[in-house]
Amino acid sequence: MADVAARSEGERERSKLTGRAGIVGLGTLVSRVLGLFRDMTLAAVFGRAETDAFFVAFTIPNALRQLLGEGAVASAVVPVLTAKLATDTEEAAKDFFAKVRAVSLVALTLVTALGIAFAGPLCELFATGYHARANAFDRTVTLTRIVFPYIFFMGSAALGMAALNAKRRFGVAAFAPGLLNVAFIACAFLLPGPLTRAGMDPAWAMGIGALIGGALQVAAQLPALRAIGYGGLPHFSLAALKDPGVRDVLRRLAPMMFGIGVYYVDLVLSRRFLSELPQGSQSYFSWAMRLCDFPQGIFVMALSTAALPSLSTFAAKKEWGELRKTYAHGMRLALFIAIPCSVALVALGEPIVRALFERGAFDALASRETARALVWQGGAIWTVAVVRQVVPVYYALGDTRTPVVVSALDLTAFIVLALVLRGPMGQAGVSAAVAGSSAVQMLLLVVFVRRKLGGLEVRDIGASVVRTVVSSGIAGVAAYAVARLCGVSSHVIPGIAAVGVFGAMFVIVAWGVRSAELAEITSALRRRLAR
Repeated sequence: MADVAARSEGERERSKLTGRAGIVGLGTLVSRVLGLFRDMTLAAVFGRAETDAFFVAFTIPNALRQLLGEGAVASAVVPVLTAKLATDTEEAAKDFFAKVRAVSLVALTLVTALGIAFAGPLCELFATGYHARANAFDRTVTLTRIVFPYIFFMGSAALGMAALNAKRRFGVAAFAPGLLNVAFIACAFLLPGPLTRAGMDPAWAMGIGALIGGALQVAAQLPALRAIGYGGLPHFSLAALKDPGVRDVLRRLAPMMFGIGVYYVDLVLSRRFLSELPQGSQSYFSWAMRLCDFPQGIFVMALSTAALPSLSTFAAKKEWGELRKTYAHGMRLALFIAIPCSVALVALGEPIVRALFERGAFDALASRETARALVWQGGAIWTVAVVRQVVPVYYALGDTRTPVVVSALDLTAFIVLALVLRGPMGQAGVSAAVAGSSAVQMLLLVVFVRRKLGGLEVRDIGASVVRTVVSSGIAGVAAYAVARLCGVSSHVIPGIAAVGVFGAMFVIVAWGVRSAELAEITSALRRRLAR
């Protein structure tokens, strides 16, 4: 009877996975579309010297967000909170969350104060090459001080997201990040003029937009948190550190902190390598990364977010077969999205960049350089998708050590590749190094998790991947041909036409090869539209 109940629960969770991921994906789609308009706005309104400085300044607190927000802390809190909800009372879960929120707010306040005080040394780590450019380093330090409180807002919002996700409430947490991009766009249009007239740097508009957007995300979550009973005041006391749940979070967090430290070194080095290259390199790298974040966030990260509570529930109940099946289900869906995205960005990188960005201060040279970075970063979307689906399995199992060890090896691969490639390839070499190290990370994580679970439903995943690769390849060839044929018309039409052809051909061929993932996604869409 226990096995039957476990199978029944597993089927229910997997049947809801696409719908839950769809909610997260829709919210992320709105955020990514707004983010795309944000980057188009910044590219057109500000010059490369201004965007280079801002991207470094924003990277520093944004990287810490991975540790104190939606990265390590959220990944440590969700499994513990989910386990409490599955095995303890609702009141115990609420009490745990109030205590862990207090600990988080103290840490966020301290880190924010230290970041503002030590903005100069931090910028030395990330952008020492800016000393060779007039005013570039000082501008970056000032922008870093302006934008650093963003980590406080984002850390608070990420913890609220953890509570909402553990309660299977994905909507608000998914849509709230779009407010950041709304604030960016509004400030980019409204503030440069007044700032200039007041004798201030117009680039400050970008930093102010980040702060307003972060505050709006926290405010947007409060009604939903109150509705589920998790909007109360945090429990500030030394006793919070003695709570078994809080101690479990800190235990899980310790190796994650080391792993994020490795990630941080990776980020420091990539930004530092780029700061030593010609002006614009930081911006080209960042815009390529934004275009890759677009498909990753819409469904790949959405699946990872939606799957973690289910995986954590099965791990808490030691239902390993259902955990493996749920993992494989998520992996098939993730690769069904990620593989065609990789093919599309490799085949159509420059037409897409030209259609989206080439206007105002963003010229043809910027299009070519961004496309060079995009080919490598875009080609790695599918490897990132695999990593995003595997890592939650480790977190659900309470194993935060293995991802850390793999991150260290990933960092080593990145350093070697970047040092070798940045000379002959310039800024595109740093993107190629990121892609290569991502492949190393993927292979190691998959090998180790297979040993832990005693199998990964490889046959099921492999058959799905073959169908997806065939569909993507045919679509890529057709779309590339269309882009070439339209190449003389304008800088906008080839990208739009080619993307349309790629999407249509991929769906047609996937339908022809009887892709189960296409059927599942379209079925979920029909159910949602019918409501």
